[in-house]
Amino acid sequence: MPVHKITNSYVPPVRKEPEYHLLVDPNSGSHCNTTVLNPGTDDELHCTGYRWNAGKLFLYYTACFITLGILVLVMHWKPDWKLVLTQSPCKLEKANTVLLKDCYDRLHVSHVRKVPPEEGLPNEYLKPDCRENGYGSGAECDDSFLNKQDARVFRYFVHVNYRYYWNYSKQIFIPLWGLDDETRCIDLAENFRGYSAEEQNARLKIFGENSIEIEVPSRLRLLIDEVLNPFYIFQLLSTIYWFVDEYTSYASCIVVISAISLAISLYETRKQRVTLRDMVSSSNSTEVTVIRDTGESETISASLLVPGDVIVIPPIGCIMSCDAVLTAGNAIVSEGILTGESVPVTKIPISHHDNEEEVYHIDFHRRFTLFAGTHVIQTRYYEKTDVTAVVVRTGFSTLKGELVNAILFPKPMDFKFYQDAFKFVLVMASIAVCGMVYGIYAQIIDGQETEEVILRGIDIITIVVPPSLPAAMTVGTIYAQNRLKHAGLFCISPPRINVSGKLKLFCFDKTGTLTEEGLDLWGVVPVEGDRFQSVVTAPDVLPRGPLLASMASCHSLTKIDGELTGDPMDLKMFAATKWVPYEIGIVRQFHFSSSLQMMSVITRTLGSRHMDLYAKGAPEKLMSLCLDSSVPDDFHEVLERFTIQGFRVIALAHKKLKKLQWHQAQRAKRGELERELSFLGLLVMQNTLKPETTPVISELRKAVIRTVMLTGDNMHTAISVARDCGMVEPEHYVIMAVASPPEENKPASIHWEYAITPTAELSDSESSDTFVAEKEKLHNSYQEIVLEQVIAPCYHIAINGRSWTIIREHFPELIPKVVMKGTVFARMSPEQKVQVVEELQDLGYIVGMCGDGANDCGALKTAHAGISLSEAEASVASPFTSKVPNITCVPILMREGRCALVTSFGVFKYMALYSMIQFISVLILYAYNTNFGDMEFLYIDLVITTTVAVFMGYTKSYHKLVAKRPYGSLVGIPTLFSVISQIVVQAGAQIGVLLYLISRPGITRDPVPKGEFDPVTWESTAIFTVSSFQYIFLAALFSKGPPFRKPFYTNYLLLACLLLLGSFSLVVLIWPVEKISDFMELYRIPDEFMSFRWMMLCFVVGNFLISFIIEVFIIDSKLLKKIFRLCCKKRRPKNRYKVIEQELNALPDWPPVNEVTYAQSNDQDHTADDSIS
Repeated sequence: MPVHKITNSYVPPVRKEPEYHLLVDPNSGSHCNTTVLNPGTDDELHCTGYRWNAGKLFLYYTACFITLGILVLVMHWKPDWKLVLTQSPCKLEKANTVLLKDCYDRLHVSHVRKVPPEEGLPNEYLKPDCRENGYGSGAECDDSFLNKQDARVFRYFVHVNYRYYWNYSKQIFIPLWGLDDETRCIDLAENFRGYSAEEQNARLKIFGENSIEIEVPSRLRLLIDEVLNPFYIFQLLSTIYWFVDEYTSYASCIVVISAISLAISLYETRKQRVTLRDMVSSSNSTEVTVIRDTGESETISASLLVPGDVIVIPPIGCIMSCDAVLTAGNAIVSEGILTGESVPVTKIPISHHDNEEEVYHIDFHRRFTLFAGTHVIQTRYYEKTDVTAVVVRTGFSTLKGELVNAILFPKPMDFKFYQDAFKFVLVMASIAVCGMVYGIYAQIIDGQETEEVILRGIDIITIVVPPSLPAAMTVGTIYAQNRLKHAGLFCISPPRINVSGKLKLFCFDKTGTLTEEGLDLWGVVPVEGDRFQSVVTAPDVLPRGPLLASMASCHSLTKIDGELTGDPMDLKMFAATKWVPYEIGIVRQFHFSSSLQMMSVITRTLGSRHMDLYAKGAPEKLMSLCLDSSVPDDFHEVLERFTIQGFRVIALAHKKLKKLQWHQAQRAKRGELERELSFLGLLVMQNTLKPETTPVISELRKAVIRTVMLTGDNMHTAISVARDCGMVEPEHYVIMAVASPPEENKPASIHWEYAITPTAELSDSESSDTFVAEKEKLHNSYQEIVLEQVIAPCYHIAINGRSWTIIREHFPELIPKVVMKGTVFARMSPEQKVQVVEELQDLGYIVGMCGDGANDCGALKTAHAGISLSEAEASVASPFTSKVPNITCVPILMREGRCALVTSFGVFKYMALYSMIQFISVLILYAYNTNFGDMEFLYIDLVITTTVAVFMGYTKSYHKLVAKRPYGSLVGIPTLFSVISQIVVQAGAQIGVLLYLISRPGITRDPVPKGEFDPVTWESTAIFTVSSFQYIFLAALFSKGPPFRKPFYTNYLLLACLLLLGSFSLVVLIWPVEKISDFMELYRIPDEFMSFRWMMLCFVVGNFLISFIIEVFIIDSKLLKKIFRLCCKKRRPKNRYKVIEQELNALPDWPPVNEVTYAQSNDQDHTADDSIS
C-alpha cells in the first residue's frame, strides 16, 4: 500500500517533551535498556526493555511441566517474574516487551505493538526531527532514513489506556498527545481545514479509535480470574484436603458458602463494570459531521475522529464525543456532568484571542474548549456559517477519559492496617509450619502411617491460617458501607472506610461546601465624583445611568426554552435591577477570564448615537484599568472593610465608545478597549454559611480533628468564613504570609502580617445611612491587633495561591511549618489544592477532603478519604459521594470508619485467637493420640466461629465523635499484648483442665493404641468443652462498644447468638444428652463425676474473668501505656507533624510577624523589620 503524504492539511507539531532521563552505558556509550518516562510527575515510569529468549522459554515451559502447572499459576500472580524468566533485557529500540515501574513501586508489563509501513502513516511521528540535536541525531534526515529497516514502523505500547510511541529522533518512548499542547492558538483558529478520508484513516492508526471502551469480561472470564485469586486457591486446596480427610460436612458447607460468596462477588464486579460502561458509552456510538480538506462535509462515526479533524456542531446541540476547540460561532454548553455546575456556560471561538504567539493549553483555554461528555444545548452563528471546532483530544486522552482512568486505576492506598494484616498472616503461617513440624514428628514417633502423618500436618496449616480469615475481616466494612448507603453516602472503594477511621485532618472547599452555592445581593455602593456614596440595598431605585445599565447588561445570561439561565451571581445582579424601561443591545461580549479576572460587554442603548463598554470584575484589577480621577481615595480601605466581613465584592466600570462602528467592534482587540475606564462603584454580594456547617466544624473540633479550608476565593473572605464557621476560634489570631517573587537585586521575600479581626457585622438596616457614617461604623467594628502581643500556639496561617507557589520554589524548608499551621489556603488552583493535600500527607496526617466541584476533583482523589457533594462524572473518581449537599456527611463517615476499623481489629483478633486456640487444642490432643471429631470441628468452625464473626460486624457506630482515635496498627504493642496475653490465658486454661483431669482420682482413661486415633476420649471432650466457651466469651470481649461503637448488648443478633451458643455448651457440659453426645462424638462423662463437670465450669468462669480483666481494664489503661513508653524508650513522636509541632512550640518568635523573610542563596533566611503603621 503506498504511503499517503499529507500535503493538503495543516500538520500539527509533535508535542515538545520534558527532559527524559535516558540511561547511557558509560563504557560503550550506547543506550541502555532502561529509561524514565514522565519524569518528575505522578505518572513517572521506569521503563526497561525486554526481548524473547529462546533458551529461557524452553527452561520456563520445562519447569511448568515439572511443577504440574503450579509455576503457571504463580506467574499469573506475578507477570513481572514471568517476563524475567522468559525474556532478556535489551535496548528499548529492539524491545518487544517493556517492564514499567511506577512511582508507587508497582510493576506492570506491556507488550510493544507495531503498525507496519504499508498502513500509510504520517511522517511527523516516524521521521527524526532534523532541528533537534539529541539522541538519534546521528541518523540521516533525508529520504534514506525512511528506507532503513523498521524506520517506517510505528511502535508503541499501551499503559493504563495511554499510548507511548517510539520517537526515532529521541530514541525513546514518549506519550502520544493530541493538539492539547505546543500548538499555537492562531494555528488552531486558521490553519486546520480538515483531513481527507485517507489522511484521517492514517492518523487513526496512530491515535486509535475515539472511544472510551470499558471492557466487561464474560462471566466465565470473571470466574476464572476470581478463582485464581490466592485466597480462593488456598480455600480450594483446603477444601480438597478436608474431603480427602473425610471431613465432608464442613468441606461441603465451605463449598456452599464460597460458591455463594463467589457468585455475589462476580455479580457485583460485573454490575459495576456494566454501570461504568453504560455511563461512558453515551458518546461512543454517535455520528458527527466532519469537514474534509476539499471543504465538503461528511457524516461519519464519532469513533473515527482524530486530533486535527474539523467537526460541525449542530444548531440543536449534541453530546460531545471528543475534546474540541471552537473556531467559529458560539456554543451554550452544560458541563454539569463533568463539573457538577448546573449553570450552562458560553463557549467562544479561539479566533478572538489577542496574542498570536500564545500556545494552546487545555487548562488555560477552557472557555474555547468543548469537552467530551458535555451537552451542547444550542449554538449561535453569524452570516449563516456553521459552528465548527477542531478536535484536540480523543478517547482516553480527553477530560472524560482521564476521569474514567482515575476510576479504573486508582491511586494505591498506603494504610498500615492492611500492611500489618499481611505481616500477621505471615507470622501465623510461620507458627503453622513450626506446629506442622512438631505434629509430623509426634505422629512419626507414635507410629502413624505415612498418609496419616501427611494429613495431620496439612490439618495444622488449615487450622492456624484459616481460609475464611480474609472474608471475615471485610464483614465490618460491608456493614458500614450499607449504613453509609442508607445515610446517602455512597462508596466505590470499601477499603477507604477503614482508612476514614484514622482521619486526623479534614480539608474543605468553601463555596458550595461550607457556604451556600449562590450569592445574595447585599447592596450597591455607587461612586459620584470621586467619593463613595451611601449603600443602596435596592438597586432598582438607582437613577437611570451607567451603573444601572452595567448591572443590566454586563453578564453572560442567556435564554434557553424561555428561561433565563447563567451564573447565579449574574442572575441575582440582573434580577435586582428589576429591569429598566429602555433597551440595551449587546454588540459583543468579552467573556470572563480567570487570568484577567474580569469580563466586559460592548453595548448600544436604543436611541443612542454611540456605543458603551461596561466591565465588571475583581476590584483591584478593574481599578488598575480605570482613570485615577474616577477612583475614590479610600478605595482600598473600603474594599478591605467589606472583604474582611466576608462579603464578595465586584467592581463595575464604564467607558463611552463614541467613534466605534459595528464592524470595528467585532474586530477590535480586547486590550485596546478595556482601559481608561470610569469607576462606577462596588457590587457587594453575601455568601452565607450553610446552617449545618458551624455545628459540624464544632463537632470536629471537639473530636480534635483539625480542619483546613482550600478555596479559590479571596483571602479576606475565606478568613471571615473560617471565623464564622469556627475553624478559627474568636480568641485565635490569623497571620497572613504574603510572598513576593524575586526582582532585580532583591530576592524573594515573605511578609508576615496579622489579619484584622472583625468583632461585629453590618446589618442591612444600617446600610441606608450616609457612607461617611457607615465607614466610621465599619472602622469601629474591627479590632486592631497589638503587634507587640506575644504569639501563642493558638494562631493560624493564611496564604494565597500566588504566595504558596513562591514559598514552594524559594522557601521549600518553610513549607512543613506553613502547612502545619495553615488553616486558610485562598485563591488556590486545583493543582495547588492537590499540593497542599500531599504536603499534609507527607507530614503523617491521614487526610480527608470534602468538595463539590470539578476543581476539587484532584484533591478528592489524592486525599485518603475524599467526599464529593456533587453527582457529576468528575465526582465518580472520589471514593465517596454524598447525596446530601452539606458537610454533615463528614462526621457520619468518620464515625462509620472508626466503627469499621474497630470491628476489623476485633474480628482479626478473634480469628487469630480462634486459630491459636484450636492449634493449641490439636497439639495437646496429638500427645494423647486423639483429636476432635468431625462434628466437633464443624461445631467450632462453622456454628460458633463463622456465625460469630459475621454478627460481630453488625454493631452500629457510636452516636458521636470523641477525641480518642482507634488503633491503626495490628502489630502495635496494645494489640500484640492483647493477642499474646489472651493466647497464654486460653492455653493455660486448657492445660489446667487437662492436668486436673490427669490428677483426678477415680477417672479411668483407656490409652489409645499407637498408630490409631480415637476422637471419643476424656481428653478430647474436656478440651472441646472448655475451648467452646473460650470461642464464645472472646467474641463478646472483642466486640467492644463505646467510644467507637454502640454497646455490645445493642447488637441483638450477636447477643442472641452468643446466648444460644453458651446455653448449648452449658447443656453439653452439665446436663449432657445422649443423642447430642453421640452426634457430637463426645465422651459421656458418668454421673458420678458431676463434680468434675462443675470444676470444668469453674475453670471456664475463671478463664473468662481473667480474659475480661485483661481486655477491659488492662489493655486500654494509662498505666500500661506508660510502661510501654518506658520499655520502648520513645523519645520523639513517630509522626512528622508532631515533631514539627514540638519545634514550633519551642519557637515563640516564629513566624516573625511585622518582619520580612528573605530567600538566601545559602539557604539561610534573613528577617528585617518592616513596621506596619
